[in-house]
Amino acid sequence: MGLVEQALEFEARKMSNMTTSDRVAASREAKKLILALNEIYKETKDSEIMDIMKLLTAKKRKIEKRLNGAPPEL
Repeated sequence: MGLVEQALEFEARKMSNMTTSDRVAASREAKKLILALNEIYKETKDSEIMDIMKLLTAKKRKIEKRLNGAPPEL
């Protein structure tokens, strides 16, 4: 499975009913995907890859906000 497909699959995953350890693992996976996509973006300057990185970053921030004890946004 390609890196872009992995990133899109991660972005489409449901994040409800996750344990704390699931959230930590998801946050680490998002970071790994973002950094790998960034290396590709540096070479290609493909705007589609940048858009995927933005989606992953937004999802990662939501996960980390929940990990840090902030109540979920409604």
